[in-house]
Amino acid sequence: MPDRTVTIDGVRVPRFLYGTAWKEAETQRLTELALGQGFRGIDAANQRRHYDEAAVGRAVAAAAGSGLAARGDLFLQTKFTFRRGQDHRLPYDPGAPVSVQVGQSFANSLEHLGAAEIDSYLLHGPSGQSGLAAADWEAWRAMEALHKGGRARLLGVSNFSLEQLRLLCRQARVRPRFVQNRCYAARGWDRDVRRFCAANGMVYQGFSLLTGNREVLAHPEMARIAARYGRSVAQVVFRFALAVGMIALTGTTDPEHMRADLDIFDFRLAPEEVSRIEGLFSS
Repeated sequence: MPDRTVTIDGVRVPRFLYGTAWKEAETQRLTELALGQGFRGIDAANQRRHYDEAAVGRAVAAAAGSGLAARGDLFLQTKFTFRRGQDHRLPYDPGAPVSVQVGQSFANSLEHLGAAEIDSYLLHGPSGQSGLAAADWEAWRAMEALHKGGRARLLGVSNFSLEQLRLLCRQARVRPRFVQNRCYAARGWDRDVRRFCAANGMVYQGFSLLTGNREVLAHPEMARIAARYGRSVAQVVFRFALAVGMIALTGTTDPEHMRADLDIFDFRLAPEEVSRIEGLFSS
């Protein structure tokens, strides 16, 4: 896998995305800051409970207007979120069929982001904790239609278990190209899902790589590896993520950390170091 980008079905995808969840009133400023530091992939969702997608769109417009980053240089990813993941600020009619809700949410995302198409459109979690319900299939079929119409260039899912991913892949007309999950070292860095992705033409996107793995950050082995390369432990974690085939997400609000996060493409971990990190705290 190339380091800085990977091309999927003709779409150039950065290996490192800036996540915009939980930024609230700071969303536009921080997204502009991330673009200024060099991020060219932005992850959002049309879920006002945790994201401000419209503020992301304003940041993208400002970057284009200033000449910092043209829309064609950016990878924009957003999501459809079921009612149970939303608050009262819904981007669709809650009484409408799910397929209509997907269409309404997607149209709203295009407006928010000032875009004619979305580079990657994800189903932001299934409707239940196990299996796939009729609502999940209705949402996915509607997303497939958006893809067929050329407005959603790539499709994916988020917060899916291995069981749910297998069920989707068995019957999907358009298979997901991305799986975005919270990634815990204690669960083998989501090893089983990653392996399934690798075997089935999907790319794994990992989030909470730092905040979900504080015990890894404090492990002496990580400090030893970081010292060997003259890097921070956080940089080693992100370099590890790339080494095992992930697209990494970061949501840092610190400009120095943004720069440091992107400064990981000029060194590589030894294979035995990758294996040791993958084994830390794995069950």
